[in-house]
Amino acid sequence: MRTGSTMSPLLICGVFLLTLAAFAVPPTTGQEKDKAPVVELETSMGKITIMLDPEKAPVTVANFLKYVDDGFYDNLIFHRVIKGFMVQGGGMDGNMNEKREGVRNPIKNESGNGLSNVRGSIAMARTNDPNSATCQFFINHADNPRLDSYGGGYAVFGKVIGGMDVVDKIAAVETSSKGVHQNVPIEAIVIKSARRKAEK
Repeated sequence: MRTGSTMSPLLICGVFLLTLAAFAVPPTTGQEKDKAPVVELETSMGKITIMLDPEKAPVTVANFLKYVDDGFYDNLIFHRVIKGFMVQGGGMDGNMNEKREGVRNPIKNESGNGLSNVRGSIAMARTNDPNSATCQFFINHADNPRLDSYGGGYAVFGKVIGGMDVVDKIAAVETSSKGVHQNVPIEAIVIKSARRKAEK
């Protein structure tokens, strides 16, 4: 017969294991959650490494990474280059034909997320409709804070962490008009590939 003060061996064992687990499991640091995706653009003028910010621009980052994983950007070009402003790519081939196969639906504009269009930041290109961005992006060659709110804002979703010198070289190339397109590099600047790298 059990008395009120007696604990079963099974209960004692359970308490011991719970106590042991409390000391053995390290506290959650959030380190895995804090890791940011990194994408490397290998271009005909050198490599550009970009760190994305999924915390502040989750929809935009997920959209961009899907295009990267699909190989969508391979062999497209930087088709609009304005020194002291930005370099834009991700939508045209070397003949200035717009790539349509693989283009997905427009995404929600995530401007106003706390990230600004400063030099080295990457943002989504779009039409006059703020929620029209699909695949095209641009890298700011200078601080362009007016773009944070202009016409509904241009959503920044990451920044260049390596190869800003390559962006400078791209921005310095000679450009001309081709058909309806202006500021087109005379010699095509090709995005040979866009691939994920180890997260930071």
